[in-house]
Amino acid sequence: MKRWNKKILTVMMEHDYGDPSRGVSGEKIWFHDNLAKLTSNIDAFWYDSLLGDLPKLRERTLAKVRETKPDLIFFVPYTDQFDSATLDEMRKIAPTAAWFGDDHWRFESYTKTLAPHITHPITTDPWALPLYDAIGAKPILSEWAAQAKEGALPDPRSVSKFEWDVTFVGSANEVRTWFVRELAKRGIEVACFGGGWPNGRIDAAKMDHIFTHSKISLNLSNSVPQDLSFVMSRPRNFARWMISKKQSEQVKARNFEIPLVGGFQLSRYALGLERHLEIGKEVAVFTSVDECAKQIRYYLSRENERREMAALAAERTRREHTYLHRLEKILGEVWPG
Repeated sequence: MKRWNKKILTVMMEHDYGDPSRGVSGEKIWFHDNLAKLTSNIDAFWYDSLLGDLPKLRERTLAKVRETKPDLIFFVPYTDQFDSATLDEMRKIAPTAAWFGDDHWRFESYTKTLAPHITHPITTDPWALPLYDAIGAKPILSEWAAQAKEGALPDPRSVSKFEWDVTFVGSANEVRTWFVRELAKRGIEVACFGGGWPNGRIDAAKMDHIFTHSKISLNLSNSVPQDLSFVMSRPRNFARWMISKKQSEQVKARNFEIPLVGGFQLSRYALGLERHLEIGKEVAVFTSVDECAKQIRYYLSRENERREMAALAAERTRREHTYLHRLEKILGEVWPG
């Protein structure tokens, strides 16, 4: 692991959605804490308490930047916290880097406005590169990842006991509840965990335990599927299909969080997933409920094959797909040589 003798200022929320009752934010865990391992000096400007006063948020951010005089300002744009004038003023003081993790569905409505005012925009969408070219921005291509764990990680080949056949971890919504109901109609029960499900929310340790001790961990996105049986099943689903911009699957953190702790992943296919995990060897994918049901029955009956795929995915994820790997590559592009 390379370290840089540089000062980084992170500008982000310390708590999930700025709410202390929800716990520490992913931004802090994934980005700030890992950047601290890669640089000699790191400072943070947490703006949670200023979310209700954007002029003051921008003023205080610029004051912190002027005081700190960092070698790089790293932030995770969320909604409208930063306008172009603030970003341009920041960039006069130090280079900026911003993580755009949803370009698959909000490049035109969001990123397009901010990226030209950022020194190093970072995108997780390789198919957005021509869009960046069109606005004169030069992005760094990266991807979502998993947070590395302390201590030894499970070996999928030797997990002694599985507590569940099929599980899903993630909040409930119309798409996911419809999908789980459709699997139930086909005789497949899925134990679901997260907000909106009867089992309720779980913490990170419980999530890892579920991934490790499930025969199959489903990865269901919250994008609206093009499946007509979903679209026509309820007027509300039809309305969501008509207005939602999330109609494109994308690779997300869950694709790496499941294999990191030794889980076997059956994921809805997202364009580009094969760039990170080999389909059929390290991850199984589906594009419809029927395909998902067929593969669940197949892999439940083939334990050795399932364990081997999980082991290969775990080895690759631990070797290539943590946030530390991603940020090391990003800093290498910011400060080459």
